[in-house]
Amino acid sequence: MNFTKDDLQKEVTYKTSRSGGKGGQNVNKVSSKVELLFDLTQTNLFTDEEKALLQLKLQTRLNKDGYLQVMCEEERSQYLNKEKALGKLQQILTQALHRPKARKASKPSRAMIEARLAKKKIQAAKKENRRRDFSD
Repeated sequence: MNFTKDDLQKEVTYKTSRSGGKGGQNVNKVSSKVELLFDLTQTNLFTDEEKALLQLKLQTRLNKDGYLQVMCEEERSQYLNKEKALGKLQQILTQALHRPKARKASKPSRAMIEARLAKKKIQAAKKENRRRDFSD
């Protein structure tokens, strides 16, 4: 997982188009929407094992050609949208490569077990005292 934005920058391709949203006349004239494409199969940033893990975890995010696609049209400038899209890509890849720690099984201590049983006895006694005796 030793990759930076600069490393990613070298391996991505951009497509730009006009975006909707805020901006007034700027929206009609400037291609500020950015579509970032990252090819998982051809990248040199990851080992084959990491690529397989990414393919598995990100299969719903890949398009039909096998590219990871990130779109950004939040900002009015194309440069800022490129930066945001690259940040999103980095975050997606980092989360996909994260492996959670294996959970170690543990058992409750003897004191905890005894405390739980004592609490159960107190609760049972409380409920027993609430009962009415109708044998009269």
